[in-house]
Amino acid sequence: MAYTALYREFRPKTFGEMVGQEHITKTLRNQIIANRVGHAYLLNGGRGTGKTSSAKILARAINCLNSKDGEPCNECEICKGILSGSITDVVEMDAASNNSVEDIRSIREEVNFLPTIAKYRVYIIDEVHMLSTGAFNALLKTLEEPPEHVKFILATTEPQKLPATILSRCQRFDFKRISNHDIIKRLKIVCNESNIEITEEALNTIAILSEGAMRDALSILERCVQDGVNNIDDDYIKELVGIPKLSYIKQIIEGVLTYNIEQVLESTNKVLEEGKDITNFVWELIKFAKDLLIYKTSNKLDLYSKEDLYDIDRICKDTDKERLLKVVYDLSELESSIKMSSQKMIIFQAGLIKLCNKEQGNSNSDLERRIKNLEEKLRNGVVASSSVQSQNNVRYSMQNSVSTGNGNSTAQPEKVEAKPVSSAKQGPITQEWPNILNDFKNNGKIMLYTNLLNTNAVEINDMTVGIEFPNGMTPFGKTVLERAENKNELIKQVSMVAGKEMNVKYIDLKAANANMQKEDTVESMMSGLDIPFNVID
Repeated sequence: MAYTALYREFRPKTFGEMVGQEHITKTLRNQIIANRVGHAYLLNGGRGTGKTSSAKILARAINCLNSKDGEPCNECEICKGILSGSITDVVEMDAASNNSVEDIRSIREEVNFLPTIAKYRVYIIDEVHMLSTGAFNALLKTLEEPPEHVKFILATTEPQKLPATILSRCQRFDFKRISNHDIIKRLKIVCNESNIEITEEALNTIAILSEGAMRDALSILERCVQDGVNNIDDDYIKELVGIPKLSYIKQIIEGVLTYNIEQVLESTNKVLEEGKDITNFVWELIKFAKDLLIYKTSNKLDLYSKEDLYDIDRICKDTDKERLLKVVYDLSELESSIKMSSQKMIIFQAGLIKLCNKEQGNSNSDLERRIKNLEEKLRNGVVASSSVQSQNNVRYSMQNSVSTGNGNSTAQPEKVEAKPVSSAKQGPITQEWPNILNDFKNNGKIMLYTNLLNTNAVEINDMTVGIEFPNGMTPFGKTVLERAENKNELIKQVSMVAGKEMNVKYIDLKAANANMQKEDTVESMMSGLDIPFNVID
């Protein structure tokens, strides 16, 4: 007898054997019981979720001679004939290889003939989104008004590729990803009936790797069985599919979190020397980092041994949630970069080295700390203070050389009275500036409010208001304040207080002070050299 793959041998034969799709099987059974079966169905969902199995069960159930509770008996002549493929009234067609207009036209010609044995002639068209535009057009009229003895069941993984005219003519059923719990439950039944010994951890690993596809889970299980292993455990499955051991994963993530590049590279090289798949490797790193974040947040984590939980608890105590969250995002970006690159090994190792860059991590921590400080000020209702007085640049000029009695000329630098760069003055805007900031806060303009904290407003002239930054402007703050919408809002508020159209100018006092100190240094140096010079403002 020819060997049959597990996913074919254990394909569900009734709606009751379907797992994870109760919302669909219940509706279909009720339609069969009430004798209100539609003429066209569209079954949509991911791979291995039961679309084709449901189509075959539905085809038997509506033709079964002894149907009970909407289920096929699988014992009558019709059910056995459909299962063996000897009855031609149920036609299965793969649209991926039969997608031409001629293939659909042959169906249009056949539908006019009555079924040979069964009650209904059923056409199951798998991967229907692969049909050509001409084939869809040829199917339209027949799909809308088929003869009473004809039923269409269309299956696809990509319903968005179907024309709206096709979608509107079908009853649509969306298949969900099967949960890990349901997959494990079904795998236990398969293992019991096939005398396969397997651990609970191994079943869980298979369920996770299958990503909600029952067929993929059975295919992984079958690979384990074919190797002749008596007792299948978690380590064997990971070895089979190329997933590194958890001990290596823990060492790498711990090294990343502690910026230990030597530990990360050493563990990574061991994994790569074993020939592990890089994509699976990164997937495991992301998954473990995500589990650390969950444990750090909720202090609960399933599916790990006591030893593993002890290590996880130790790692989590030495790091914070923000760092874990950043590692998850950075690893996800690394995974995307690896998929797009032809040099996967180089991108992978460079990405891990980047994750261990402590300066990058500290810069982000500094930003997060500053944001927390601003949030704390907002909660405490701190208002910008205008007590810092305006600071002005000082310019210097040197007089020309003065002739002495002996005919020599010496430079006599004279410090002219300091004059401000702009004739800034106090006015209504200066006095109302704290209230303007409060208005930004109360009206939800938080970005404006936080970046204008601890600033002062001075009236440079009748048409311009200067916003002074005693502590200087950060690149981020400058970018925010220079945005058109933010600057327009600031000009609007200032103009309302002034009662006339005003312009706004940002003044970085920290940079101005640095320039002034630089000029003082130059003046001192030139004075020491006794060289006449002029500084042009």
